[in-house]
Amino acid sequence: MTEFAKQYHEKMFPGYHSAFLETDPEFIERFDNFAFDEVINEPGQGLDDKTRFIAILAVLLGCQGIEEYRGMLPAALNFGVTPVEIKEITYQAVAYLGIGRVFPFLKANNEFFAAKGIALPLEGQAATTPEQRLEAGAAAQVEIFGEGMRNFYASGPEETRHINRWLTDNCFGDYYTRTGLTARQREMITFCFLAAQGGCEPQLTSHAAANIRLGNAPAFLVRVVSQCVPYIGYPRSLNALRCVSEAAKAQK
Repeated sequence: MTEFAKQYHEKMFPGYHSAFLETDPEFIERFDNFAFDEVINEPGQGLDDKTRFIAILAVLLGCQGIEEYRGMLPAALNFGVTPVEIKEITYQAVAYLGIGRVFPFLKANNEFFAAKGIALPLEGQAATTPEQRLEAGAAAQVEIFGEGMRNFYASGPEETRHINRWLTDNCFGDYYTRTGLTARQREMITFCFLAAQGGCEPQLTSHAAANIRLGNAPAFLVRVVSQCVPYIGYPRSLNALRCVSEAAKAQK
């Protein structure tokens, strides 16, 4: 492995010796050199380490990479992602992936925190009450997507209008209003969830546009995708880049 890849791996996992070095040495040499040197050091495509690991955790949720997620939790903590931020990434994933796919990750977090001696539950981050979550969610939608989302919860055919209301009071009122992550970070992780799970290109384009609206410029989103290529592969990465391009063109 390159010297940089070795040093970066040591920062992620101090003192850890991967069994793959014994069983799959050729593979691990190429993968580590790519993921932990070439990708990180690509000119103009880097991210700060904390943002990189927030994105990595989010795409691993999106692609259901539970074992890699478990492996990356200590690295994320070592690079400054806080326990609260880890929890918030996982909580928000429920709105985009469903509890059936997120449940194992909730357990992985708790097992990791218990092993680290981090007391649970963590400090609460809820910022709404059941009585005003709809109003707060509607305000968040307008802030993120613009005036076209005002009163979205009351729109649409009567037989499906409840889904729009749930999107407002549950997805945005329950999750987006929470503290622990900024609005820009929340839109970035949503972009990561959608990119990694695939098949959600209309929603991915919409959330790429929301990211841009909040200040996560197209070039930033390209960097996010670039840093996540080793974890989600090329087809979904290329689809995500196309969605970013479409969102950027639509806003010109």
